[in-house]
Amino acid sequence: MSPTNGAELCDNAGVKTAYELWIGWRYTRAGGGRRRDRFLSFISASSMVGIALGVAALIIVLSVMNGFQTEVRDRMLSVLPHIELFSHDGKALDQWQELTQMAKEHPAVQAGAPFVTAQAMLARDSTMRGVQVNGIHPEAEPAVSDLAQQMISGELQSLEPGSFGIVLGEALARTLGVRPGDSVLLMAPQGTVSPAGFSPRMRQMTVTGLFSSGHFEYDSSLAFVNVEDARRLFRQNAQAGVRLRIQDMLAAPRVAQELSSMLPVGLYLTDWSRNNRTWFAAVQTEKRMMFIILALIIAVAAFNLLSSLVMAVNDKQADIAILRTLGASPGAVARIFVVQGSLIGFMGTLAGVALGTLVAFNVDVIVPFIENLFNVEFLPQQIYFISSLPSDPRWSDIGIIAATALILALAATLYPSWRASRLQPAEVLRHD
Repeated sequence: MSPTNGAELCDNAGVKTAYELWIGWRYTRAGGGRRRDRFLSFISASSMVGIALGVAALIIVLSVMNGFQTEVRDRMLSVLPHIELFSHDGKALDQWQELTQMAKEHPAVQAGAPFVTAQAMLARDSTMRGVQVNGIHPEAEPAVSDLAQQMISGELQSLEPGSFGIVLGEALARTLGVRPGDSVLLMAPQGTVSPAGFSPRMRQMTVTGLFSSGHFEYDSSLAFVNVEDARRLFRQNAQAGVRLRIQDMLAAPRVAQELSSMLPVGLYLTDWSRNNRTWFAAVQTEKRMMFIILALIIAVAAFNLLSSLVMAVNDKQADIAILRTLGASPGAVARIFVVQGSLIGFMGTLAGVALGTLVAFNVDVIVPFIENLFNVEFLPQQIYFISSLPSDPRWSDIGIIAATALILALAATLYPSWRASRLQPAEVLRHD
């Protein structure tokens, strides 16, 4: 082929694109022949494997973290309300049925129940524990929480007004050493002042049941009594109001804001995300840091890809010079090595996404298999209160991870391709 014909061939847009892709693909899969070609092929393959492992690790770790967040959030909200509304003068509690009906005019609100909450001390023999005491309405409570389904001993209906019964978390009962039928001493921080000094308000309570939410913090620090008993015990020194349950817990901030304009003035509304903002902020920060740390694996693979392309450019200097003498432009030469690096990045990302999603969607099968195979237990239930490793793969996360890997791989091709385009055919052929 003459130089003129070569130039005409390179000037044809369709053929030009085809030969750039073909040569880039040839350089990517080169493996046989010279020992140096085999070494370059090994470096390219290791870059591809590094990108795949980095992408897979990111997908798996973020999916497991999403699963833990979802699991903990659901267990928290099985006890905690989606939205609370209260007033300092106690009117919200006295009119809880009317307020519930007004709130249910919003299509997202499903049910409401009264509550009283205060801090107290529980004592049994020489053991004392600080707890949060929640006064509830036994008949209305099942509509706003899963407490009734979480009872492992006794029933909520045992909390009758005036009986001064109490339902404890399983971990709290174990710490105090009590069982249903035993008595505990409840001491309210508010008391009376007499010439003899300050004396806290105390009441003997009977344990009528135990619950287990699966969340250790709540199972070890929550106690439930009848709402009327709570009003007598704490009087005006407790928060009282109405707990609301909505259809979509994630919409709680928006629904709370909309309800604030529907309900009477003087009521205060708060939602679960605001009450637990510190915990959720910590989880989000941890997810971002894990993303950055694990993305470094992909960055290392991208640097490996850059070095392999630089070596390929040095090794293919004679080929580049021949292409240039046939009429290939510097841009065409650069695109050959962009194609080579992009193909390695694309195949590595594709393999990583396939492996990561396969593992993330089957963690509940893979982890028990490994535990049975090696006779180990990754999550002891007596410590974590979670019997299986949760996983919640999200396609938005997978898309961001794949895009990050492709961008890093593409960025790694810029310097080698620019260097290849700057080679002068005359200089290369003179030294060849």
